[in-house]
Amino acid sequence: MRITRTGGGHGRRTATLATTVLTASALLLTGCSSDDDSDSSDANGKITLKVADFGQFGYKEAGLFAKYHELHPNITVQEETTANEQDYYPKLLQQLNTGSGLADVTGIEVGRIKEVVDTQSGKFADLSKTINVSDWVSWKEKQATAKDGTVIGAGTDIGPMSLCYRKDLFQKAGLASDREAVAKAVAGGWEDYLKLGEQYKKKAPSGTYFMDSASAMYNAVVSSSSKQYYDTDGKPVYKDSPSVQQGWNLAAEAADKKLTQGLPQFTDAWTAALRKGTVATVACPAWMAAQISVNSGDSFKGKWDISRAPGSTAANWGGSFLAVPKGGKHVKEATELVKWLTAPEQQAAVFKAIGVFPSNKGAYELADVKNAKLPYFSDAPIGQIYAEEAKSIPEAVLGAKDGVIKDTISNQINNMEKRGTKPADAWKAATDSIDKALG
Repeated sequence: MRITRTGGGHGRRTATLATTVLTASALLLTGCSSDDDSDSSDANGKITLKVADFGQFGYKEAGLFAKYHELHPNITVQEETTANEQDYYPKLLQQLNTGSGLADVTGIEVGRIKEVVDTQSGKFADLSKTINVSDWVSWKEKQATAKDGTVIGAGTDIGPMSLCYRKDLFQKAGLASDREAVAKAVAGGWEDYLKLGEQYKKKAPSGTYFMDSASAMYNAVVSSSSKQYYDTDGKPVYKDSPSVQQGWNLAAEAADKKLTQGLPQFTDAWTAALRKGTVATVACPAWMAAQISVNSGDSFKGKWDISRAPGSTAANWGGSFLAVPKGGKHVKEATELVKWLTAPEQQAAVFKAIGVFPSNKGAYELADVKNAKLPYFSDAPIGQIYAEEAKSIPEAVLGAKDGVIKDTISNQINNMEKRGTKPADAWKAATDSIDKALG
């Protein structure tokens, strides 16, 4: 998630997370881009491969581009990063439509992959003969596979869900605070999570709230289901989707019972709340830990912990892909770069550098993943927690406008929290806006 992007998946972080025995540090990313279509090779046969992405994919931080140059002295990799995915994606579509300005390798966010597969797959190289799709968690590469079997993207990261919580606030509220006890308390699902919130509220330390945002909980609920906003025929079914209704009803209940501080994630108010220590729990996909640790600061180190997510069905929130446009100057070389960047060893290196969890299953047995712990989160064994969650994530049906639907519903949940909008009125406003957007 690269935090600056919110469309349909997760926000890709602008902060880094060190794993194994890591510390977190903020990295500000600046965007740079080029529309130069000149051939990126010289008379000596040296090649420059351009990689266009957004937010933070972690390759530079993990030293992978420099390492690739050592392995392939004739190839230099140049990364062109756009800070915000919402700026990046329209430009990518324009480049695909005009055939001009495309990089050799381009990143695609999970919230966009269905639309790209359905409308642009013919413009990308087929990676099915280059990568072994069975190396990834089963549902990941299916998201990037067209109806004719063409695989247009190799999976980078995924966002298996957990629950981040302040164990010191739990203790002050009279609740059990070790991670196994917390996991047991919410084992029945997100309904149990709200019951735990009600217990917390009875003795909550002054000025604190059980959760940051009901919309974040809503997204976690929906993300744990295979049926979300669309059916397998590509028809929007969000109005009748059981997971959407469950998530909406739970969000409305959380807002009504004042269990939430009502802070949309990644806003200034949200980061300020983390810094002040007013939030007790956060729905926590793998990449979220970096955001919490960076924004909460050193004073809360060791006061946070991580437990398994509520319920028996795991959820995925986020993830991206690397694709190779057919119109690139060096398709063969770009394809080999994508294969290397998404191999287990490189995905483990990125996880160690910035905390994005691998989608390639082979990385789960590597030491940098398997033995990873977070000192900031009381040495939570995140490698084990996230790998276990990743195994039971259902294969979700994606739709072309997942992001539009999710964001519109989230906005109305925020209105219930902050403005006291009645659930029926908020739902009508959300569906009217979504129907208009979908045409």
